[in-house]
Amino acid sequence: MEALLTWFAAHFDIPVLDWIADKLWCPVLDAIMPWITLLGDGGIFWIAIAVILICIPKYRKAGLSMGIALLMGLLLCNLTLKPLVARIRPYTFVLENYGKNIALLVSTPSDYSFPSGHTIASFEAAIALLIHDRRLGIPATVLACLVAFSRLYLYLHYPTDVISSVLLGSALAVLSCWLVKKCFGVWEKRKHGQ
Repeated sequence: MEALLTWFAAHFDIPVLDWIADKLWCPVLDAIMPWITLLGDGGIFWIAIAVILICIPKYRKAGLSMGIALLMGLLLCNLTLKPLVARIRPYTFVLENYGKNIALLVSTPSDYSFPSGHTIASFEAAIALLIHDRRLGIPATVLACLVAFSRLYLYLHYPTDVISSVLLGSALAVLSCWLVKKCFGVWEKRKHGQ
């Protein structure tokens, strides 16, 4: 597994991150991207949105779906995959393999790189919301894309981390929406004595 991740890092991930650094780094984005990435920190922003939606009857299913997806992502991403895969961050890879020091715009994360917790949390919440309500889900998905891109811009994750996290977060969102729909269906049948 480590050899495969190293190959991807050298032949795909680092060239993409270097392209972003060469072509897109600028003072405006340098100022904006650290703030965008904060929206994914610990999933707190998305958790707050889920709690607010749970309190509104019309959006309760959406809020519950978001909350369940976020919980599944925490268990799968932070507690299982990160320590299991133990992938070093791209700035560490570049330093160890090319002797180049990347100046980060944010503080150095203390955990591993794969998968991107910011991206997973953002896509779990946004896609769950999109499934329940397109009006709210479309801007949430745009915001999730910005958070995912910020992880690349800030040189904190490999593109393969972010792509995998988008897919995994979206899958967990779909699963949580299905679970909530099933649970509400069972509850409705019991409520009506069927």
